[in-house]
Amino acid sequence: MLRRVINPILFLPLALCINSINVLSSETKDYIDSVLEEKPNKPFISYQEIEEIVLNNQELRSLKNLVTSASFNLSSQIAQRYPSLDFQANGLPKYVAGKKHSSNSTTLKTSQYSANPSLNIKWNLIDPLRGPEIKIAKENYKIAENNYEIKKKDLIQEARIRYHKYQKSYQDIQNKKFTLNLSNTSLDNALAKLDAGIGTKFEVLEAEAQLSRDKQSLNEKKIEHEINTISLKEILNINGDFETNKEQNLIGFWNHRLNKNINEGLDQNLSLKNILLQQSIKKSQAQSFLSQNKPKIYISNTLASTFSKGDSLSSNIDSEKSGSNYTNTISLNFAWNIFNGGQNKNSYKSKIADAESEEYTYKNLKNVLTTNISKAYLNLKLNEQKIISSLKEIESSKESVRLSRLRYDVGISTLKDVLVRQNELSNAKAKNINALYNYNLNLDELERLTFLEISKSCLDNNNNKIKDSESICNISR
Repeated sequence: MLRRVINPILFLPLALCINSINVLSSETKDYIDSVLEEKPNKPFISYQEIEEIVLNNQELRSLKNLVTSASFNLSSQIAQRYPSLDFQANGLPKYVAGKKHSSNSTTLKTSQYSANPSLNIKWNLIDPLRGPEIKIAKENYKIAENNYEIKKKDLIQEARIRYHKYQKSYQDIQNKKFTLNLSNTSLDNALAKLDAGIGTKFEVLEAEAQLSRDKQSLNEKKIEHEINTISLKEILNINGDFETNKEQNLIGFWNHRLNKNINEGLDQNLSLKNILLQQSIKKSQAQSFLSQNKPKIYISNTLASTFSKGDSLSSNIDSEKSGSNYTNTISLNFAWNIFNGGQNKNSYKSKIADAESEEYTYKNLKNVLTTNISKAYLNLKLNEQKIISSLKEIESSKESVRLSRLRYDVGISTLKDVLVRQNELSNAKAKNINALYNYNLNLDELERLTFLEISKSCLDNNNNKIKDSESICNISR
């Protein structure tokens, strides 16, 4: 009888140990399962293709039309440099019929067709307003181009953020599934011990509570992942399902020092350039107000002609009678708005004050950009260390879970200790997921702010490969 009781008890730790090993090994997904999930009708989106796909964004297309509009406006202003040609025709043709009756003379009749075409050429030799207006149009065109590039880069960065969120939320689901499997195993072990008479009901309740929490957490991550999927499809203008790489990887390395980041970022920033262009536009507008009080000189040539057929004021109408005449007038003209009550002078001062205010806007944005670049750079370095430390923490936590289960199986530890170690492993994985996510975000942000490129190789300050095994450069990508 004693043998029958002892045998199940001796077999129990072995069974529990096997379950623990199976759970820890279930983290690796079956290759065949991943292959079977692929569907030929779904488009595949990679990180490198995001920039090309974003060009189809509706908002970006709208800004592209604004660039085209500014280009046409510039061409319109440049056309002021060239002469204009006007054609007019008063009556084409014009018919006049009538009678003139007088008691002392013969009644006169009129029946005549006529046409009066004229051709006028005008060329502004000196136009003080022309220069500032062309300059303003050029700078508005540059601003429109810059706005397009700014929006494009912002959309690319936002799309990449959503792409990283999509990957992160998927990895969060895998982590929660892994944790759920651990909780299921813990509950099975607690029930097995209770059935064998060496466990307690309290341990079963603890395991059930942990399992319930893990199920709820998994559902929350699934909802979050679905929201991130919808968000990514929206910005990439994708209808229907798509495929992408769901594994988190380092997208590259940042080999540029902080000073270079700041200098390049301030030198290449398009928003700063737009502020300078706005300042220049306001100065040109101020100059145009002063130019309105300067003389304008232009040359004109008018060719006027008259063609007629029929008679006018004649006692006998000759319908075959015809005639014509023309005059050509060439003149040099001068126009000068000498005084308008000081309106233009005050408008000039107003625009100059507006232009000076842009100086403060420029300096403020420089400070903001410097701060943002510095924060992104420092956070990148911090997340490098977090990735390394979280990987070490994962390995240590895995071993802690394994040992705590062995201790629990042989009865020298409690289930509470197993659940604590289990949560520590889950938290370590979550830290690594968050560190990878934030690292990639920092890289994208630095690329956006500095216009420098992300490198595929990791180099030190002397452009040599880093061989340190504990460096971010040598972890699995």
